[in-house]
Amino acid sequence: MAKTAFVTGGTGFVGANLIRSLLEQNYQVKALVRSQSPKSNLDNLDIQIISSDLNDPQLWTHLQNCDVLFHVAAHYSLWQKDKDLLYQNNVLGTRNILEAARKAEVPRTIYTSSVAAIGVKANGEPADETYQSPMEKLVGNYKKSKYLAEQEAHKAVQAGQDIVIVNPSTPIGGYDIKPTPTGDIILRFLRRQMPAYLDTGLNFINVKDVAIGHILAYEKGITGDRYILGHQNLTLKFILDQLAQITGLPAPQVQVPYWLPFSVAWIDEKVLSLLGKSPSIPIDGVRMSRQVMYYNPAKAIKELGLPQTAIATALTDAVNWFKSNGYV
Repeated sequence: MAKTAFVTGGTGFVGANLIRSLLEQNYQVKALVRSQSPKSNLDNLDIQIISSDLNDPQLWTHLQNCDVLFHVAAHYSLWQKDKDLLYQNNVLGTRNILEAARKAEVPRTIYTSSVAAIGVKANGEPADETYQSPMEKLVGNYKKSKYLAEQEAHKAVQAGQDIVIVNPSTPIGGYDIKPTPTGDIILRFLRRQMPAYLDTGLNFINVKDVAIGHILAYEKGITGDRYILGHQNLTLKFILDQLAQITGLPAPQVQVPYWLPFSVAWIDEKVLSLLGKSPSIPIDGVRMSRQVMYYNPAKAIKELGLPQTAIATALTDAVNWFKSNGYV
């Protein structure tokens, strides 16, 4: 008998890749889809669409007879005005879906947290699953909301629910529909809209490996544990140079001092937005870039068998997907 997986956030970047990996492994898939979500990432897939949202009190009825819940859905925003929206979707939404899974007696849940919930070490060294920044040290409301949402998962585990937590780092690849901040960097590079760069660093991973990591967490993960789904710690400059090799376009050579984008972001978000103009650079996004966000994925590699596909492959996939879907 094929197993049935219930996936939230399936229209998004990670969720769309996860659903494809589940189908490749012969799972039957139910995908929770909000009415306002763009559904192109799910076109032509043999899945059951559940038109509802995380706040539906009858959500548990759709989870009955499912073997696993993959709770991937989250609201992502670095705008300070979205604080309440982030809490409603990420914290209360997680609480609701976990309660629905408990009520429906779903045997195991994989909760998609983020390295954002872990935070970064002040000395720039890679953090692992044992590290935790105090919540007040996490930059921005998005990171704080993911931390609080992860606490909801821990509380549910303590109450007897079987939940494994995965913390993806920075995925790269196809189906980046919105796109993510990293996808936006790739797009701006392709559109020749990136004359300079900030000196920052992130942990990157192929989004297909993140998808497989979710399934491996279901199969092998320890209840209550968290697993960093990551690969390489790289500077932004390295990524841009890789993109130059892949595309033949020139990489930016000018490094921007931190104060410049911060000043632009402050004026953008604090002044121009009050005049009815849409801000383009979030303050919290610039604040995050001041920290190198490096992580150690050794636990997931050793215990789950997390794949480590070359980042150049992920970048090529992303470039090809953006081009073939009319973004460039």
